[in-house]
Amino acid sequence: MHDLLNILMHGLLNLPWWGYLVVTLIFTQITIFGVTVYLHRCQAHRSVDLHPTVSHFFRLWLWMTTGMETKQWTAIHRKHHAKVETEDDPHSPQVKGIKKVMWEGAELYRKECRNQETMDRYGEGTPDDWMEKNVYTKHSAMGIMIMMAIDLVLFGPIGLSIWAIQMAWIPFWAAGFINGVGHWFGYRNFECPDASRNISFWGLIVGGEELHNNHHTYATSAKFSVKWWEFDIGWMLIRTLQIFGLAHPKRVPPRPLLVEGKTSVDIDTVKAVLTNRFLVMARYSREVIVPVLREESRRAGQAGSAILRRMRKVLVRETSLVNVSDQQKLASVLENYGALNVVYQFRLKLQNIWARGTASHKELVESLQEWCRQAEATGIEALKDFVNHLKTYMPMPETVPAA
Repeated sequence: MHDLLNILMHGLLNLPWWGYLVVTLIFTQITIFGVTVYLHRCQAHRSVDLHPTVSHFFRLWLWMTTGMETKQWTAIHRKHHAKVETEDDPHSPQVKGIKKVMWEGAELYRKECRNQETMDRYGEGTPDDWMEKNVYTKHSAMGIMIMMAIDLVLFGPIGLSIWAIQMAWIPFWAAGFINGVGHWFGYRNFECPDASRNISFWGLIVGGEELHNNHHTYATSAKFSVKWWEFDIGWMLIRTLQIFGLAHPKRVPPRPLLVEGKTSVDIDTVKAVLTNRFLVMARYSREVIVPVLREESRRAGQAGSAILRRMRKVLVRETSLVNVSDQQKLASVLENYGALNVVYQFRLKLQNIWARGTASHKELVESLQEWCRQAEATGIEALKDFVNHLKTYMPMPETVPAA
């Protein structure tokens, strides 16, 4: 009788207080891994293949901890990428407001789930087997109840608190925090044509999803980190599974092959520049725009320097994301600072080269050659150094990291 009462009070696992915290962290992290590795990287973007055992484990776990269906999550996320920052984006804080997405992200998700057009258009290729039809979709709430029963049996009454945290984890951190803050606040490695941001120091909580700008730049990459100091715990799990033959990453962020002594622009240069265009523009901002801005600021005096500092982000920002007011301010600044205007205009000209979707390889080579020739003729050292670096670009053979 005493043993039964003890089980009812403490569950099968009578843990110290810190033990419950550890269990909660482990349970929520498995859920995050299910979302980032299975739903996001495997299903939505096909950037990694998972062993059927791993895939089904995550399907089962997500059924018990979120009630989400693979097809619904995949379709909504694909639509987010296809319609990002527009009225049709299911959860853009730029359109719907940060408070709406942050605190009502789960409601926005459920609303889009009812859009059959979204499911039909963007949900192709997701699991459609007997379990999906007759268990995970037909009885989506049952898994949540099973999880609650498991938590109660294992941990007693405190299991309800663990279960409640599990139920709130994805609605807050994924539907709210990543979809909201990830498009509102943080730093940008690349100027992709949306408002995505990277959020530092959250890697152990949200599985690498905090590197949102990196992901939107290279959406089909299984690896989200690109800087040496960025930590993608989801990628770490993929690499661990790969060692045991349970995962096969298909793509990672591209990088150019730099050939020392190469001094001409050819078709290989163009291919490498097109593939690495976001990296090219990030380097251009860092090694051309910023040095020229600093030199102009040094000459401008205190008042002029303050104005130029305020324009730094606008100078490197993706032009489609610059509002009308900042466009007008930038135009005024560029009128008064010749060298800065020159390098900014060359930035736009470089972007226009790969924006020519119908241009032939020959036309692209000629355009890049002419851009380089004109850039060198400006006499601006930072621009000339950039051209010399650009000429060394060669395509890197597409490889996937070996286990």
